[in-house]
Amino acid sequence: MNKNFKNALAFSALLLASSAVMAQIEDKKGIVAKGAELTKVQDGFSFTEGPAINRLGDVFFTDQPNDKIYRWNSNSSQITLFREGAGRSNGLYFQLDGKLIAAADLNNELWEIDQETGEEKVLVTSFKGKKLNGPNDVWVRPKGGLYFTDPLYPRPYWEGIRDKEMQQDGQHVYFLSADRTELFRVTEDLTQPNGIVGTPDGKTLYVADIGAKKTWKYDVQEDGYLTNKTLFCEMGSDGMTIDERGNVYLTGKGVTVFDKNGEQIAHIPVPENWTANVVFGALDRKTLFITASGSVYTLKMKNRGVW
Repeated sequence: MNKNFKNALAFSALLLASSAVMAQIEDKKGIVAKGAELTKVQDGFSFTEGPAINRLGDVFFTDQPNDKIYRWNSNSSQITLFREGAGRSNGLYFQLDGKLIAAADLNNELWEIDQETGEEKVLVTSFKGKKLNGPNDVWVRPKGGLYFTDPLYPRPYWEGIRDKEMQQDGQHVYFLSADRTELFRVTEDLTQPNGIVGTPDGKTLYVADIGAKKTWKYDVQEDGYLTNKTLFCEMGSDGMTIDERGNVYLTGKGVTVFDKNGEQIAHIPVPENWTANVVFGALDRKTLFITASGSVYTLKMKNRGVW
């Protein structure tokens, strides 16, 4: 078999594989841009997580096993290293002031990282005198203050008594006030909270209980407490995001999208073992940026993300 024929066969196989993935996309409401294709931006990572968008539309994401944070340039689509030695950060989220909040579970902490210098400030080290289980995902509300989930996922890099042992009396969701003076629990009845995201008006919070395979919806009170817990859908999620129409994007086996009433309206298959998280990137907020195992992907959308 000559080289040109081999190359032609390989290219044909690639096209068929791509077409097979695209053919499986379910899009009942037309949220994916017409003719858009799932694009692999880069592979070679160990496990990508925590995509967060800054004001320029660039996306920062983590490669947690390698303890690094990367930056995807929305103009060039180039990926560069932002910080090495990132406290084993998982979930990320930008505040309005440009500081990056990171769920740094090397020592079960919550960090604030300066986007310009890369320097960190530790915001949370413990709750009621005990280490957290392992901060996982974060959402910053518009009025200030932030919510984070604290499930238990034992890490191979943990040492001593922390190894595989739950530090708190359960897996909960916490609120940290804008002035950093108050830290308290806002849920105590979930199995394993993971993904978390709120609406742009700051009035509604979605929390995915991946352990119970459910996602819950809450009303956000002025003081940070949550009320009116309501079942949103019968599916958990690793990470999650939301668009301008109130559609909620859950992850796991690809990306599954539910409208604001909890009805599934789309499913985007991703050719990886696990899809960990998702966010809308680029200045127009119409590029879905997907972190999936050892790779990151983009997909052009019709709807705009919120930030």
